[in-house]
Amino acid sequence: MKAGRDNGLPKKKSISIPKTDSGMNRLIEIVRNLRDPDNGCAWDLAQTNMSILPYTLEEAYEVVEAVENGNANEITDELGDLLFQVIFHSQIAEDIGHFTFNDVINQICSKMIDRHPHIFSNQKEKKTIHQQEKDWETYKMKARKKNSGKKNISIFDGISKSYPAITKAIKIQSRASRVGFDWKDKESVLMKVQEELTELIGALARPKEPLPIQEEFGDLIFTIVNLGRHLKLDPESCLR
Repeated sequence: MKAGRDNGLPKKKSISIPKTDSGMNRLIEIVRNLRDPDNGCAWDLAQTNMSILPYTLEEAYEVVEAVENGNANEITDELGDLLFQVIFHSQIAEDIGHFTFNDVINQICSKMIDRHPHIFSNQKEKKTIHQQEKDWETYKMKARKKNSGKKNISIFDGISKSYPAITKAIKIQSRASRVGFDWKDKESVLMKVQEELTELIGALARPKEPLPIQEEFGDLIFTIVNLGRHLKLDPESCLR
């Protein structure tokens, strides 16, 4: 996120942040000073978790671009920007009494330990990637059930409504696949793509009925995304 503005306010006294402090503590202290009610930056003080969401998304996409470019300096810079967003979100939450950055850290530590019993428990065992992925989904399902407070939850619970449509399609298809609702091979998906294309062509022959055209076009995209999953390709990366 770009530096805040003083918006014509009187100059504040300068604050010295020791360079000898640990990197994380130094960054946390910088954010606290930016949000200081008396001497902080007016722009940073005005922000909420909701208002900085666009910056968080922007920084995440810039990390993706940096990794794809393979430039180590660029990756370092963009990861720093994204880390700033995490700490900024946490500081805003702390200021209104919701949670702290330490809560964020402790929660992810507990989650990683709970989801890797083959590494962190006394009963260690060698597991294949497939077994680990299956266990991972089991642990996530338990967590979703606990967080929702429901006795029974859908396999689709926990799929964020905010995901981009292609990402959401992949999540839905992957979850369905785990309970056996899937095509057996890529050839079967290709046949389905051809079927959906035929249905779209049929809908286009009836231009006075726009809704079926939209629905058939959506079905075709959804099936092509599924084909990408069977080909072990990320549709978003391929489209870019």
